[in-house]
Amino acid sequence: MDKPLLSGSEKTNESERLDSYQYLQRNSSSARNPSFPGAGVTVEEIRTASAVSSDTPSLYPPVIKTPVSLPIPQAIGYPSASGAGHELQRQFLDEIEIRELLIDHIGHRCCWGSRPARTWKIHAVEDCNVYVGTLDTFIEEREALTQTVPFTGGDFNGKKHGSEPGLWKLDLRSQFPTLFVPYKETQVPVPNSETVEKCTGCTGRGDVVCPTCNADGEPGFYKENQMMKCSTCYGRGLVAHKDGSDTICTNCNGKGKLPCPTCQSRGLIKCQTCNSTGSLLTSSIAVVRWKTLSKRKVSATRGAGSVPEEVFDRAEGVQLCNTQAYQCTPAYFADSYFLNRFSSEVISLRAEVPPTANVVCERHTISVVPVTRVTMEDRGKAFSFYIIGFGKEIYLKDYYPARFCWGLCPCLEWLKV
Repeated sequence: MDKPLLSGSEKTNESERLDSYQYLQRNSSSARNPSFPGAGVTVEEIRTASAVSSDTPSLYPPVIKTPVSLPIPQAIGYPSASGAGHELQRQFLDEIEIRELLIDHIGHRCCWGSRPARTWKIHAVEDCNVYVGTLDTFIEEREALTQTVPFTGGDFNGKKHGSEPGLWKLDLRSQFPTLFVPYKETQVPVPNSETVEKCTGCTGRGDVVCPTCNADGEPGFYKENQMMKCSTCYGRGLVAHKDGSDTICTNCNGKGKLPCPTCQSRGLIKCQTCNSTGSLLTSSIAVVRWKTLSKRKVSATRGAGSVPEEVFDRAEGVQLCNTQAYQCTPAYFADSYFLNRFSSEVISLRAEVPPTANVVCERHTISVVPVTRVTMEDRGKAFSFYIIGFGKEIYLKDYYPARFCWGLCPCLEWLKV
């Protein structure tokens, strides 16, 4: 998890933010961030993004403006414009700690041996930090659906109470979620949108022609007292037996006919559309969805290119930049061309917003995750693994020289052979 730069004193009360909430329409214009204030910032401090556009609503938390120092126990390199980079304080891992981390990782594999981790020589320890950039676009999408239910009578909320408001004029501040939630959906009735109409299925009668006994009749006409042939005696009224005798059919009592099982020979059945009321109540329902569209870019330096990007999703690093605005622009770092270019590349990945949605705000972050590549060798054989993040998670891609799986353990490694 990235360490947030926003302090507790800068967080805005949720209710105050909701009171000041206003909808923002999409526009394609964006202003370049001004230069980062404070030319005297030292290399011991990490630059953050500059101030954002002045039209950012007060609903959003304030954009970070003060540089924040890296944690003293574990610091990482910071690329400068010259390409040489500044190493604030290297994350030192001695041989004992490296072996302990690998042995602990192997201990969770039931058929991996610890001998290489304990005895093989550490040939190389290489720092290969990874930069992770994200652009989160928080949108609100509104869609109108028509709901039709049987009308049981009484008053209804129609146009006599006022005009029907537009979708984006509905006040949904009480429903507004926390910014950048992955997904939330709610449905709200649109005021003054109810209308009562005659049921088209039964033309307002409440009943429809029985499809069983009046299947061959003309549309809109029906006949009552239509009888059906008894399925037991086939209309004879008698049931024949093997000895040649006949008995009265108990199913139809010898009549050979039975009432229609669907309508009891009424010729009509209840209309399922209006529930036999003859009228339908139609109203508009506003379906509102809030969701975060995320774009992510990973820049792996040197030997970390073989590590899957999803590994860095759970890795703990340091935020170099965290800006929030209606439309984020690339962050500015005074002495790092690499980070400026990387930020621009992340911004260019901006997610496409559906035509039925409006952008609430965006959040742009750049984090650096410390990655250490360790190579161990013995008698001409070698393997490498990675120590990722401040949590020091071990990632071992494929090869480990001491695997002893014979298909008798629950690891199922033998299925991959």
